[in-house]
Amino acid sequence: MADNLVDLFQKIGLSKEKAEQTTKNKKLSANLETVIREAGVNDAVDKKGPLLYTLASTVTPKAVPHLGYLSKSVADGRLATGDQVAAAIKFAEKAGAEIDDSKFNEACGVGVVVTREEIIEAVSVMLATRKDELAEKRYQLVGSLLGSLRAELKWANSLAVKEELDKQLVATLGPKDERDNPKAKASAVKFAFRKKKQEKEAKSTKQVKEQPVDKAEAEGVPGKIAEMAKSTRFIFEGELAKLHKPGENPQLHPNLMKEHLKRTGGKVVTRFPPEPNGFLHIGHAKAINVNFGYAQAFNGICYLRYDDTNPEAEEEKYFTSILETVEWLGFKPYKITYSSDYFQRLYELAVDLIKRDKAYVCHCTAEEINAGRGGESRGQRSNCVHRNRPVAESLAEFQKMKEGYYEEGKAILRMKMDMQNPNPQFWDLVAYRVLYTPHHRTGKEWCIYPTYDYTHCLCDSFEDITHSLCTTEFQLSRESYYWLVDALEIYKPVQWEYGRLNLTNTVLSKRKLMKLVNEGHVSGWDDPRLYTLPAVRRRGFTAEAISAFVRDIGVTTANTVIPVVRLEKYVRDHLNEVAPRIMMVLEPLKITITNLGDDHVEELTVGNKPRDEAMGSHKIPFTRTVYIDASDFREQDDPNFYRLAPGKTVGLLNVPHPITATEVVKDSTGKIVEIKARYETESSKKPKTYIQWVAESPKHNSPVRIETRLYSNLFKHSNPHDEQWGGFLNDINPDSLTVRESYAEVGIRAFNVEDKFQAVRVGYFCVDKDSDAAKGKYVINRTVSLKEDSKKD
Repeated sequence: MADNLVDLFQKIGLSKEKAEQTTKNKKLSANLETVIREAGVNDAVDKKGPLLYTLASTVTPKAVPHLGYLSKSVADGRLATGDQVAAAIKFAEKAGAEIDDSKFNEACGVGVVVTREEIIEAVSVMLATRKDELAEKRYQLVGSLLGSLRAELKWANSLAVKEELDKQLVATLGPKDERDNPKAKASAVKFAFRKKKQEKEAKSTKQVKEQPVDKAEAEGVPGKIAEMAKSTRFIFEGELAKLHKPGENPQLHPNLMKEHLKRTGGKVVTRFPPEPNGFLHIGHAKAINVNFGYAQAFNGICYLRYDDTNPEAEEEKYFTSILETVEWLGFKPYKITYSSDYFQRLYELAVDLIKRDKAYVCHCTAEEINAGRGGESRGQRSNCVHRNRPVAESLAEFQKMKEGYYEEGKAILRMKMDMQNPNPQFWDLVAYRVLYTPHHRTGKEWCIYPTYDYTHCLCDSFEDITHSLCTTEFQLSRESYYWLVDALEIYKPVQWEYGRLNLTNTVLSKRKLMKLVNEGHVSGWDDPRLYTLPAVRRRGFTAEAISAFVRDIGVTTANTVIPVVRLEKYVRDHLNEVAPRIMMVLEPLKITITNLGDDHVEELTVGNKPRDEAMGSHKIPFTRTVYIDASDFREQDDPNFYRLAPGKTVGLLNVPHPITATEVVKDSTGKIVEIKARYETESSKKPKTYIQWVAESPKHNSPVRIETRLYSNLFKHSNPHDEQWGGFLNDINPDSLTVRESYAEVGIRAFNVEDKFQAVRVGYFCVDKDSDAAKGKYVINRTVSLKEDSKKD
């Protein structure tokens, strides 16, 4: 039978591999078989195959009775686009026993032809209406304009709309220039800086010679990442652009929608519903941006709702951290709610569900329940022996559960769904269980607690959520979500699923993270090697970089695994824009400048960021004794090595003249402990390279001794879950943390905990919470390395 289906599915253009995968999905397989046979697909590969597959994979349970009609509508060409198929499914949901052809054709745009002239006119009017906004945002407005046009020109060819919009934008704004092109903008900044510097140098020959800066600095684009962090392009392009408008989601009774719209005023209402039993991770950053971002894009509201239905795992620190993280990312909830706010109402609805004969109290063991669901082999399923007990009996038993009559595990309330449905989320899910753990908010008031499957959709309904956005792991739950709200005849939100965000070289599973913490592989949930949001915040990642990253990769229905270096690039780019610069040396090597006096002290004024006077400046001492990084000296010179070596000259950043190494001093073990050098005050030759340094000056309490924590990937391989490593714990990188005692210049004293800075030529760093400035203790975390210059040795 399976082989026959594979052959059948290949007739609509599916590859053999895709066809085989489809046969394993019982629901999709059944729908697709019906669609193909009803459409009358012959032995040749049908060109309408993609649309037929779209129909089979997106048809809703309420539209399934009309699947044959919809299939024939694709086959005869009436439905020719994905938008038309989506409209047809919505129409079929409300059609009743029979479909009226004329009404169907009108609702689905059958035969509607949007002419080129109509597209031109619509684009012209749109640009005129939003001319002020267009003048300010220019080409950054494309996503929003395109979304609005697609809504207005519902049945137009989307490519034709895009092409006409592009054409009129060029006519209105002209070609893209440096205002729209980050690289061009950077070049303009660079050119302006050089011109200004040349003018200054022409006025005075006494000024310090121009010194090179890191390539990363030259490529920075002010505000680019911050702008991306607020971009709504991911809302108006792609999958999110296809979502319904408030009021378009069908209800069991029309009055439910009428009352809903009266309460909401037609606003978009979303929610972010974390479980307070752990810290949020980078995947949650996507969920936060999707839920809060979608509401913001449509001037709607977004709740922060704690799903606090499991008192055994919930702690106050998680509640606090979740709110801090949401606010750190730049979002303000419309209202903070808790599932426990609704415990009484949820209980009353559970009683109502029993009275409707749609729930029953079950006394089966976990093993018996599993066996009834087909066991591990997913065999034949059977109803629970308590399923058909009288309603009055279940009401009495549920009351006993509430009053503490039963021990944990001895009684549960199950929803009477459909044990023969191929969807496991219909196999009489548990609604309530007995737990004697006190709740963090309600104390010992309750000894029965609702499950996620029961609570989530009802809380969405209570809060008038219009778009219940969640990850694809809940896709099978969509039908049971709708079943429950319809069973209770209350307002029904729309659940829509998007792909999860995963990163390489890390784990995000709460269970695995807890194992890492509890077994001491990391120092805690905020260990900077993890990708929990408190951890990356501690490491020095910025909220803007994280939001820019998740918005830029977009929202699709596919689960994605993104290389961690891609996230690091957004962080690096943002820190390049906003981080002040100081000098530090990871492995200090003493330099004594022999032709300067012991009492020589100069105070040099150094800009906090090259080319950005607005960021101010600070003063550092320059003395006879300075420290450089040991890696910047080689006893054996090399033609490709441009830093310090015996007899070689190198520049010191921000110092007027270079130095030349004249003597190497070693200890009894042969280790180099000091370099003696000459200050080249008479030399006019510009050195090939400049290096960072830190002066020794008791007057300035310089250098500042710091503990430097250098972080790299916690796991050795991109996929630590791969079985070939023998478990993710076996893939831990033993060198993921290196701690060094380093020296920093006095500018570091201006920084507080969580402040970020660039250590010139070293990397980007963040002041760790373990620091105590009052006691002179500084601990810094390397956030990311600098952009590597392939020419640099």
